[in-house]
Amino acid sequence: MNDAIVEYEAGTAFPGVIGRTLDESSPAWPVPPRAPEGAPNVVIFVLDDVGYGQLSAFGGLCETPNIDGLAKRGLRYSNFQTTALCSPTRGCLLTGRNHHTLGLSAVVEFSLGFPGHNAVMGFEHGFLSEMLVDRGYNTFAVGKWHLTPSHESTAAGPYDRWPLGRGFERYYGFLGGETDQWYPDLIHDNHAVMPPSTPTDGYHLNADLADHAIDFIKDAHVNAPEKPFFLYYASGAGHSPHQVEPEWIERYRGAFDMGWDEYRRIVLGRQVEIGLVPAGCEMSERDPDVPPWETLSDEAKFVYARQMETFAGFLSQTDHHFGRVLDFIEQLGELDNTLVIVVSDNGASAEGGVHGTRNEMLMANAYPQRLEDNVEVIDEWGGVNLHAHYAWGWTWAGDTPFRRWKRETYRGGITDPCVVSWPDGISSANEVRDQYTHAIDIVPTILDAIGLEPPQAIRGVSQSTIQGHSFAHTFDAPDAAGRHTTQYFEMMGHRSIFDDGWKAVCPWPAPSMTEAEEMGRPFLFTAITADIIDELDASGWELYHVSEDRAECHNVADQHPEKLEQMIRRWWTEAGRYDALPVASIDVGRFIADRPSYQGSRDRFVYLPGASPIPYFETPRFFNRTYAITADVAVPDATTEGVLLAHGSRHGGHALYVKDRRLHYVYNFLGFEVFKISSVEPIPVGRVQLRMEFEPTGFLDLSKGTGTPGCVRLLCDKRLVGVGDLERTVPAFFGTSTLACGYDANGSVSPGDYEAPFRFTGEIDQVTLDLSGELTVLPEAEVQRVMAQQ
Repeated sequence: MNDAIVEYEAGTAFPGVIGRTLDESSPAWPVPPRAPEGAPNVVIFVLDDVGYGQLSAFGGLCETPNIDGLAKRGLRYSNFQTTALCSPTRGCLLTGRNHHTLGLSAVVEFSLGFPGHNAVMGFEHGFLSEMLVDRGYNTFAVGKWHLTPSHESTAAGPYDRWPLGRGFERYYGFLGGETDQWYPDLIHDNHAVMPPSTPTDGYHLNADLADHAIDFIKDAHVNAPEKPFFLYYASGAGHSPHQVEPEWIERYRGAFDMGWDEYRRIVLGRQVEIGLVPAGCEMSERDPDVPPWETLSDEAKFVYARQMETFAGFLSQTDHHFGRVLDFIEQLGELDNTLVIVVSDNGASAEGGVHGTRNEMLMANAYPQRLEDNVEVIDEWGGVNLHAHYAWGWTWAGDTPFRRWKRETYRGGITDPCVVSWPDGISSANEVRDQYTHAIDIVPTILDAIGLEPPQAIRGVSQSTIQGHSFAHTFDAPDAAGRHTTQYFEMMGHRSIFDDGWKAVCPWPAPSMTEAEEMGRPFLFTAITADIIDELDASGWELYHVSEDRAECHNVADQHPEKLEQMIRRWWTEAGRYDALPVASIDVGRFIADRPSYQGSRDRFVYLPGASPIPYFETPRFFNRTYAITADVAVPDATTEGVLLAHGSRHGGHALYVKDRRLHYVYNFLGFEVFKISSVEPIPVGRVQLRMEFEPTGFLDLSKGTGTPGCVRLLCDKRLVGVGDLERTVPAFFGTSTLACGYDANGSVSPGDYEAPFRFTGEIDQVTLDLSGELTVLPEAEVQRVMAQQ
C-alpha cells in the first residue's frame, strides 16, 4: 500500500477533506479487501469416488507420486470422514456445515421438497470462496461442481448458485455429477463452451482442467503477485467413466492379476507400515456381494484385472496433471506457503456391479450387466467408445481395510484419504494424525490457519453458525485431543452415528445387497416407511467400538444394549438438529418425484439453433411415449448437411440430421446397437419442414431393461419419405449428456455416421419436440410405397 494514501473502513466517516475545489481538499479511500500479511494460498484438491485404500499415499497400489510428495512434506489424516456421496460432501467441504443443513441429503438430482433435502443451499451458509474473496483472495474453481439445483442449471439461470454466484471469480469445469473425459460438457464462468480440441488431437479433460488452473493463477500473479489465491480443484477422477490414454493403462499391465483378495492383504500391510492403522488391525470380512477371486474363471480374472488397470491409470494420469499445477506454483516460489488439502468425496463406487460395466447407464436403466458384454470390448476399456466402470470387487478392495462402499455409512463409504501440506505453516512432515475429523472441519481449519474469523454477514446476509471444528491445532501436535467428538450420518436411508470412539450403524436396505434380496428389500425398489423405521430402530442397529475395532468387524450390540439405545437416541437428536428428517431412502419413487422446473407444464418444446446445450436433467422426458421432432429449415443447396437436434452421446442417445441429401434419424441403444432410419429420396432445396415421428408398438419391459419399441416415420413437408422400427429403446436414461439444436454437443450420438459437432450448414428457424401424442395422418398406400423402397 502507498503510505501516502489515507484509508477508512466502510461505514465509518470520510476522514479526508471535501472543499470547493481540489486544492482545498484532501483524498481518502475505502479500505480494499486485503489478506492478512503472509497469508497462505489455499488449494483444495477433491478426488471423486476414491477409496481409503487406493492412493499410494494411503497404502494403495494406484501410484500418485505428486500426492505422495505432499504427504511427505505434510500430514496424512487417517480418520477423516465424509458423507458417503459427492454433492453432500462437496457442500460440507466448501461451507463447514452439515449436508442436511445445506439441503443436500443426496446428489442435487434426487432433491425432495423438505429443507434438508431440497438442494437449494441458502445464502446464509456462506462458501469459503465468499469468505476469502472478501478478505483479499483471488478465488478460482476448476472441475466438478454438482452443487446447483437441476432446475437452476440451464442457460436461463438463475446463476447465483453457479460457482461465480458463490464467490468464485473464475470457473472452468462441469456443473453436473459426471461427464465424459473425452467429450465433456463444459462451462466457462457462466456460459457453455465446447472442448478446445478432440481426443484425436490429444484432448483429455484432466489436461484441460490443469491448463485452466494454471492460467487462472498466472493471470492473477502477473497483475498482483502479492495477492494470495484460493483454488478449488475438483477432478472427475475416479468417478465413471474411467477413461484415460492407453499409455497410462499399460503402466499397470499385470499389476492386478493377483485379484482383489490379495490386493486387500497387500494394502493393509502397507497401511500398517505407514502408520495409518495400528499393527494387528483387522480387515472386515469378505463382503457377501463379492465373489472370491480364486473362484473366478480365467476370462473373468482377465477382464476384471484390466478394469482395475484402467482405473489405476486414470488416477495416475490425474495425479500427473495435478502435479503440473503444483509445479507451476513452485515455479512462482509459492508452494511452501500454499496450504494444500487433498481429499476424496466418498468411498469407492460400486455402480459397476458385480461384473463391472461398459456403460454405467446400464444400471440406471435396469439393463443386465453381463460379463460377456464386457469381454466383447475389453480391448477398448478406457477409450472413447465406453462409459466404463470396474467390478465392485475392486470397490470393496479399494476401501481396505473397511467394509462396504459409497452411498453407505459404514466406514468404507465415509472414511476417506486426507493429506494436508503447508511447509511454511506446519513444521511436522511425513507424519500421521489420527484425530477424528470430518469434511465440515475443512473450512474452520483453513480460516484458523489464515488467522480469520468466520464472517457475521456476507453481502448483507447474516450467516449461520459453522458446524465444523478446526483441527489446525493438530498440525504440530500429534497427541492433541480432537475437537470433533460426535457426528451423525444419513445417506438415502443408511444411518449411523459416531460418538467418542463408538459408532452405531443402521444399514439400509441391509448390510449388503445379497442380504437385502434375502430379506425382500431389493435395492432401489424398497422405500423406508414409518413401520420399517420402527422395525429398524428395534432390531436393525449395529454397534462398534471403533476406537478399538477400526474396520467395524465386531458388532457388540448384544453386549452393550444400553450404549446402543443411547446412540440411537443421540442419532435422532442430531438428525432433528441438522434437518436430516424425514428419513428418505433411494428408490424408484425418489427418482420420479416431482421437482421444480422453469420449463413449466407443457408438451411442446421449441429449440433455436446454436443455443447452449440443455443439461440432461432439464431435458423433456420423451421415453416410452409418442413423440415427434419437427425442424423448419432452409436448405440452400444440395451440399447442405448437419444436425437438427441431438440428445445424448455415443453411449446412448438419438439425433435427427441431414447428410448426403437424405434425412436421417439414429437411435443409439446404450452403445450396444444403433438403429438408423433414412429417407428414401433427396431433401429438396429451399424452405422445407423435416419431421420424425415415433409411435409405440409395444410395452416397457424393465425386467429386460428395455423401453417401448416403436415405429419411426420420416416426413418432408408432411409427405412420408422414410419408415423403420426401433426394436428396443432406453427405458429411462441416456446418461448425463446434453440436448442441442443445430449441432451435437457431446461427441456424436452415432460416430459411424458423422463427427460432432456436425453443425447444420443451412438455416434453422426452429426445431420442436412435441410430446402431445399427435401424429400425421397418412394414407395407407403412401406407407406401403415407402416401405417397399426401404
